[in-house]
Amino acid sequence: MQLERINSCPLLTTDLTEFMIISCLLVAVLTLPATVLATNGYWSHGYGAKSKAMAGCGAALPLDGMDAASNPATMVFLGNRLDLGVAVFSPNRGFTANDDAGSGTSVSPGTYDSENDIFFIPHFARNWMIDSDSSLGISVGANGGMNAEYDSAVFSAFDNGQGSASSPTGVDYKQIFCGLTYSRKISENHSLGITPILAAQSMKVTGLEPFQAFSLNPEHVTNKGRDYSYGGGVRVGWLSRVTDQISVGLSYQSKLWMSRFDDYKGVFAEQGSFDIPSNMTAGLAWKVTSDLSLVADVQHIMFEDVRAVSNSADLVFQPGSIIMGTDDGLGFGWENMTVLKIGMQWNVRPDIVFRVGYSKSDQVIPDNQALFNVLAPAVVSEHFTAGLTRKHENMELNLAVMYAPKEKVSGTNPNTGPQTGFLEMEQFEVELSLGFQF
Repeated sequence: MQLERINSCPLLTTDLTEFMIISCLLVAVLTLPATVLATNGYWSHGYGAKSKAMAGCGAALPLDGMDAASNPATMVFLGNRLDLGVAVFSPNRGFTANDDAGSGTSVSPGTYDSENDIFFIPHFARNWMIDSDSSLGISVGANGGMNAEYDSAVFSAFDNGQGSASSPTGVDYKQIFCGLTYSRKISENHSLGITPILAAQSMKVTGLEPFQAFSLNPEHVTNKGRDYSYGGGVRVGWLSRVTDQISVGLSYQSKLWMSRFDDYKGVFAEQGSFDIPSNMTAGLAWKVTSDLSLVADVQHIMFEDVRAVSNSADLVFQPGSIIMGTDDGLGFGWENMTVLKIGMQWNVRPDIVFRVGYSKSDQVIPDNQALFNVLAPAVVSEHFTAGLTRKHENMELNLAVMYAPKEKVSGTNPNTGPQTGFLEMEQFEVELSLGFQF
């Protein structure tokens, strides 16, 4: 049975069965515990298998329904399509604390490897052409996060008489977003797009008992179970096909204003505030031949917008000091990040497309900010990617693989000696998706 045609709008003539399937997929994706480990700091290196195969490029090149997460203006050039997929993400991360501390507090010396090395990250997107010049789309996926869990009491040597550290020690941060995109051509080769975004986050913190003595809200520092935060913002974009060979894209996402993590208002700055930082992207696509395109994106992520992320992580814990949960309290010490991405798309034959990419970013964690970042060792700065698309009639199978080489950031614990050590991380990812053109 089909819905009654209204004003000849394809969106409103969607088959009822398809609508029910999409609704079920949407609910399924929204309820999955999608955790993403930091790749470009707090951000995924790309969205959708096609973009990920080119290290996240795509702000100036329409690819699939997940384009809304990079540049919503591209969506009007996609046609009617459905995309769904899942990534298998494997991060190896941890830290080493050297046995060279002086007197006072310290992280227990040793090498710590985080548990939980396999994560499944789903995504879903649907784009409808309203008419030849406008489209409406919906996209759901994971955006970014922090996760580390050590099966020991990392801060057991932090003995201040206020409580012994428990195990495990870690942070489990999960996030998912849902965007509704409207894209419109303002001329034959120029388009604008806007995506209002709804986001949900969850947070769980364990093993930080010794820090309670330095918190504005000591009963809301650790081991409070899982807490939730909700909010949203907006992304806007512009795409210009300057010539038949050159396209340029720009997009900007506002800060996503989120409700506070009330159960952890004693650990994060601004009494549990944990907004999602703003970012902007500029992209260039060059169609060298009819079968070969080169792409490049530059992305800038404003981590310094969010105090819980950017406040100093090298504060000194002194008796009687309150340095957690306050506006200027302990953070992760992250700086703003600029990411350069380059990629290639080659139509090997009509039914096979090959892609490759590389990205390089600033180091988000300075050397002197290592202490609190044992809970979020997001130190990788390079990504090598590849992938392909296999087409069959109106369906396509997409593959993307990613490798982020192991990187280390050495640092010190200002509360002892100082105590030296280093953070390290290495990442692998494989993503598969199905695309359907209607």
